[in-house]
Formats: sequence, structure tokens, C-alpha cells
Amino acid sequence: MAQKHRIVIVGGGAGGLELATQLGQRIGKKRHIQITLVDATLTHIWKPLLHEIAAGTLNGASEEINYFAHAKKNHYKFQLGSLQDIDRENQEIILAPLVQGEIQLADQRRIAYDTLVIAIGSTSNDFGTPGAKENCHFLDNRAQADIFQRDLLNLYLQAHAQPREKPLNITIIGAGATGVELAAELYQAAQDFHHYGLDGIDPSKVKINVIEAAERILPALSEKVATGALQQLHKYGVHVYTQHKVEKIDAERVYCQDGKTFDSNLKVWAAGIKAPAVTQNFGLSLDRIGRIKVYATLQSIDDPKIFAFGDCAHCQPVAKQPVLAPRAQVASQQAAFLIDAITARLKDKPLPMFKFTDRGSLVSLTQNTAIGELLGNIHVEGLMAKTMYHSLYRVHQAAVLGYTRTSLRAARDLFGKGTTPLIKLH
Repeated sequence: MAQKHRIVIVGGGAGGLELATQLGQRIGKKRHIQITLVDATLTHIWKPLLHEIAAGTLNGASEEINYFAHAKKNHYKFQLGSLQDIDRENQEIILAPLVQGEIQLADQRRIAYDTLVIAIGSTSNDFGTPGAKENCHFLDNRAQADIFQRDLLNLYLQAHAQPREKPLNITIIGAGATGVELAAELYQAAQDFHHYGLDGIDPSKVKINVIEAAERILPALSEKVATGALQQLHKYGVHVYTQHKVEKIDAERVYCQDGKTFDSNLKVWAAGIKAPAVTQNFGLSLDRIGRIKVYATLQSIDDPKIFAFGDCAHCQPVAKQPVLAPRAQVASQQAAFLIDAITARLKDKPLPMFKFTDRGSLVSLTQNTAIGELLGNIHVEGLMAKTMYHSLYRVHQAAVLGYTRTSLRAARDLFGKGTTPLIKLH
């Protein structure tokens, strides 16, 4: 009997889970194929939702997908673990010892592969800023978003028990999409806390500062979108400071190079990304922020058995165009491409070349409004843009849950709005 071809996908984010799902449905039942998804957590959540979870305006528990249950339904296997290294000579990945709390559940493990796909996403890049790691919150994963939400809620509970006269100062470093969306969501959270009786901090005393080193907010998007988003933030009372580079951070303040300081009860770093540090262990060619260099086939330029995509990949399909940015739609399109590319590889056929289609960008500005551009030049904002923003999540859900279950979840969200608080209060 022929040995199974072992496809191992490391990383269950938006792209990784979509790939595992679609591959499992297409070829997972075949006897000569074995598909394994590896992730460091037990559940998946769509990363663009993290700013809402952090602000408490979305209950992350209702949006989770359990990998074990999902794997059973979609004909792949799931392994819980963190990637530590790749043994390319023996075609094995090495997983770090599995530890939960103070208990070690498993020793270091090895998983053999014939085709390896790396989709481990990105982490925040603090550029070595003194005090950033020790004093800032980061929003790279669900656990970090939950910690921020807990700390924010604790400040309101403390003020409810003993009302405060001093303002609540929240400083967000970085005015890309994450920073801008979080600022808007925190404004909404302040209104919701007050609505539910946590009125020890008046919304007018919640001071949200956004600091950006570039000349304007949302530097990766068009000036028209940036201007519209800035106007909306000003309506919310958010204070935006561009051309301010952060020099250092301590427990109480953020210090800029021009001498300006910001008193801060909570600090969030959202100023840049890099590939996870583990990519340095692989012996593969990387760019300056640790992303794996790949061809247009999404194969590593050093090893054709290894594919990489999403935020952890340095992909430049067209030589004279920029490297693809770390965006959810890039990862989703690459996942769809890899279904065909891996199928071609299994049949020893030439691999296709990935081509990215930019369908536009949308930035959420609270539950009822958003702003962005579609297909490069169609400007949208307000409720219509927010509806489109929600539809992006539904497309992801449909890719991993199917249209029937996605429709049921959409109905739950629509009809269940009046049965739960607008903000997470525990």
C-alpha cells in the first residue's frame, strides 16, 4: 500500500483554517492523503475582530470555532502545539513541549510532512522602543485582547465603587487600521459602560489619544479614506497626534521624541508588525521583518516542499509592484490559490502563479459606521460601508463553516441583539 502524502498546515488563522477546511473537503477523504492542522490554541477567532473583543463590544466566546470539532467535520486532523523548528533534512516539524499553566502535558513532538504550509501570521513590532514590552498591551491574539478587556473593565469597576475625578487616559500608539478601529470602539465602550450604570467615569472624561509617527493616519490607505476617518474620530472626541514618534514608555506615561508626554492608564501598541521570531530558526531566506521569502507559487525560495502565505510570507508576485501587504484578503485569496496549487503538486503537475486582486479596504468606526474604498476608487462610508465590513466576516465564516451554518449565525446575531448587553460586563 502506498504511503500517505502528509500535508501539514501550521497556523489556524484566517488563511490557515480556510485552507485546511477546503483541502479537507476536497481531498481529505482520500486514503492516500493526510491533512494535519497545527495551532497553539484550541479555538479560532477572526483576527480583525480583536479590537472589538478588547473594547468589550464583542463577546469573543460567541465567535470561536473549536479546532477539534471543526477538524472532525471537515476531514483533517488537529494537533495542539507551538512550532519550534523545522527539520528540513528529515521533513519534520518540531513542536515545543505542550504546557498548560504549570502542567506539562506533552514533551517535544515531531510531525512528518511531505508538503508543509506555514501560516503563522504576524506579531506586533515595537521596534525596540524602551518600555513597550513591559508597559503596553498588544492585540496579536485572543488572549491579549481578553487581558486588555479585563483591565479596562476593572478600571470601570474600580471607579464605580469609588468614583474618580481624574480622566481615564488611554493611549494608542499607531494609527493604522488596528489603532483607528480600536480608538473608535473604545469611544463606543465608554458610552455603553455609562449606559449600564458603570458611571464612575463619565464618558466625557475618557481621553483617547492616538499617536502616529507618519504624516497622517491610515498611511497604507488613500488620503480620502484617512481624512474621512480622522473627521469621524474627531466627532468622537478622540485626540490624534501625527508626526509624533514615541521614544520610550513607562508605567504612567508615553514619551515622544519632540518632548511631548501623555499620561496613560492604559497603553496599546499598534504601530507595526513582524513575522513571529520562530521563523529565524528555519534556515530559510527571510526579509528584514522575518517573513519567509516565497515565489509566486508561494513556495519558499529555498525549499519547494515548504509553502508560506499570509502575514508571515514575503510575496511579490509581480517584480515591479510592491510586496503584498499583511491584509486579511491577501491571506484568504492565497488560501484559495493553495487549494489548486497543492492539488497540482499531488498530481506532479506544474504549479500555477498567484495573482492578487485588490478588492478594496474598509475600516470599522464603531458598530454602526465604517469607511473605505472598493475596487480602488469607489468611496463608501456610513452604514452601507459597515454592512460591507460585516459581509467580509460572513465570507470568512462561509469558507470555514459553510453557508447554512453561517446563515444561522447571522440570524442569531440579528435576532439576539436585544437579549444581551451591548458590552461585555464580566
